Amino acid sequence: MTRVGIVGTGLIGASIGLALRRDGVAVRGFDLDPARAQEAARRGAPDDTAPDVASVAADADVVIIAVPVGHVAELVIRALDAGAPVVTDVGSVKAPIVDAVEAARPDRAAQFVGGHPMAGSEQDGVDGADPDLFVGTTWVFTPTERTDASAFSTVRRLLAPLGAEALAVTPADHDRLVAVVSHVPQLAAATLMDVATNGEAEPATLLRLAAGGFRDMTRIAAGHPAIWPDICVANRDEIVAALDGYLVALGDVRSLVAARDRAGLLALLERARAARQRLPVGPAGVEALVELRVPVPDRPAVLAEVTTLAGSMGINIADIEIVHSVEGGGGILVLLVPASDVAAFEAALTGRGYHHSRRALP
Repeated sequence: MTRVGIVGTGLIGASIGLALRRDGVAVRGFDLDPARAQEAARRGAPDDTAPDVASVAADADVVIIAVPVGHVAELVIRALDAGAPVVTDVGSVKAPIVDAVEAARPDRAAQFVGGHPMAGSEQDGVDGADPDLFVGTTWVFTPTERTDASAFSTVRRLLAPLGAEALAVTPADHDRLVAVVSHVPQLAAATLMDVATNGEAEPATLLRLAAGGFRDMTRIAAGHPAIWPDICVANRDEIVAALDGYLVALGDVRSLVAARDRAGLLALLERARAARQRLPVGPAGVEALVELRVPVPDRPAVLAEVTTLAGSMGINIADIEIVHSVEGGGGILVLLVPASDVAAFEAALTGRGYHHSRRALP
């Protein structure tokens, strides 16, 4: 039986624990708050609790760090030092964490696979834990040139049954993209909520007038606020850059409204409507898969290059493994990708100098 250790038994950690245990995985949990760990155990998120990180890591096949981003790197390092064979995390900022682990433990960093499930809830902590929290979402992985292919495959296979689509990107690309789609929207929602109620003589009346649009835009402002200062500090540069772009765009909109520019406003609204309609909705569903076999030199950088190439194209790798050559020095990277994406991915691989063969799965 696969054994997993979870460090941090709040919303995300407990949800992962519930989902893994439902799939027959043995889960042991630890939290700096013993009461929270006990509540998670009472809910059935871990099978049992541990007194410290070292105890969680000692007999685990995979350790998952599910704590606020300001503490992730430290706990990843502690888990690696305790002998965990594979460690991943769920932090919503990746580059500072990956850089810190690789700088502090260059000899062990290959066993760390950065991760970030794009999921959450307005409910706080264990009370909001849900084994189906990740169904239909995206789980981002950020392998680097140091990441071990076997470690990546282990994490990917462990978490695949949780129902999220896996996507691999570089740590820097992750932080730039989530600043736009996650971090700035959180700040925008909180700011709009604050503007709507700050100084309002009759806030209750105003909020009774709030229609669907206002409620939809401010829904995420109801989320747990304590995690966000750490996120904003860790991803400061990318968030500031995204906010600067947003401020410029808001200034442009203000100018259109001030000038009564009906045509300009209509063009903006039509562009936004068309872009919004192109967003994926819900799970992608079951699609035929094709097996690609890519001969590669046996080095970690190959994994990062191939998986982040797929990620940059929006292609989900449904499964991945590396078959090592008995002679050493090389191997075969075996990838399962959706049939609808295989031709474009093959062309991209060829462009990078990778030969490959394909096989349709029965």
